[in-house]
Amino acid sequence: MSRGIYKTNRCSKGIGFFIAMSRPLTEQELHNLAMNIVGRELEADGFEFMAINSKLKKNPQYVCLKEKILHFIVVRNVEFPIDPRDYDEELMLTVKEHAIKFEAKTYFAGVGLANASDRTLPVHLDEEYIVDYQGLIEIE
Repeated sequence: MSRGIYKTNRCSKGIGFFIAMSRPLTEQELHNLAMNIVGRELEADGFEFMAINSKLKKNPQYVCLKEKILHFIVVRNVEFPIDPRDYDEELMLTVKEHAIKFEAKTYFAGVGLANASDRTLPVHLDEEYIVDYQGLIEIE
């Protein structure tokens, strides 16, 4: 589980100089950030990645194997002030029905992301942000 303040990273190489211009992260970048946070935890917990899908709204994001059990994991970035543990029940039911065909367990991973200096502002590139991730929620 992750909570804390982090800083987005810019990978930039070039000759001369550049002026760092902060810009809000795109929906895809926020989604990728949330996936990276969840992916690191899954890896640390011994999950083996069978498939990874980083496209927005294409579910599940992770199909993993752990202790010979298949796991379908849906990842969503959630903007402040929405509770990252709240999920779309209809979506998760659809994913669960698909997982049952593969004898897989289904999980939701909501990752709250907020601008560290002002939670009402979007998360910006190269600026600190707050993470509220409280782990996987099994959908039963």
